[in-house]
Amino acid sequence: TWDFQVPGVTSVSADVHKYGYAAKGASVLLYRDMSYLRHQFFVSTDWPGGIYASPSMPGTRPGGPIAAAWAAMQVMGEEGYTALAEQALETTRKLRAGIDAIPELRVLGDFHCTSVTWASQGDAVNVYAVADLMAEKSWSCDRQQRPPSIHLTVNANNADVADQYLADLAESTARAAREPQLADEGEAAMYGMMAKVPLRGLVKHSVGKVMESMYDGSTEMPDLGNLGEDTSSGPVVGFINRHGDKALDAIDWFNNSVRTLRPGRRR
Repeated sequence: TWDFQVPGVTSVSADVHKYGYAAKGASVLLYRDMSYLRHQFFVSTDWPGGIYASPSMPGTRPGGPIAAAWAAMQVMGEEGYTALAEQALETTRKLRAGIDAIPELRVLGDFHCTSVTWASQGDAVNVYAVADLMAEKSWSCDRQQRPPSIHLTVNANNADVADQYLADLAESTARAAREPQLADEGEAAMYGMMAKVPLRGLVKHSVGKVMESMYDGSTEMPDLGNLGEDTSSGPVVGFINRHGDKALDAIDWFNNSVRTLRPGRRR
């Protein structure tokens, strides 16, 4: 147990909307004692509006989500949460076993909690292309990088759809393996391209441009497969497509060389 029974633990935080099965907008932050909590308080005595004190940075907060979270916890109780946790763990086991049974895929990490991450078995398939195909079947796919992979947060609600997910995943994987050109289309192309960029600041700049276009008041959504450059002729993207793999290979070689050097040894 990782809680206040461990001497070094001074605070515990929890978002109660996932496994607390409550509405978003309510979180919990506990301190071991007041000697820690008092540093979080904000107090202003010189404000023209009078003396102002707040226990947190946000100041005024809506009471609705907090009341809803309290109600959910009262209804569930320890027995209800235990049953939901068991169901989520069993669903996680089913998903891990089902994904492992797909030859082109592999599960990353050991089974410690209710999350599942899967990647390609070698270069058998482009996982981002598989994710695009799964999205066409109305599945939400959380894409990750380093390595390219897909992440699932599993809860008790997923128990009823786990079998359908595995069936659709097997079908999508088989199609992506048959049609490798899918890696150059849709979001698969965008994620694949950005993974090649050795200068992460360039990625940040491009994503920032997308965010600007989303919030500038225009009525059109930005092209998420473009990120501000013509993917076929843009100078930056063209350079990335030509040299991105070589640059990453060089960086990987350098990092591996540094790790293999013994302390005090020079080459």
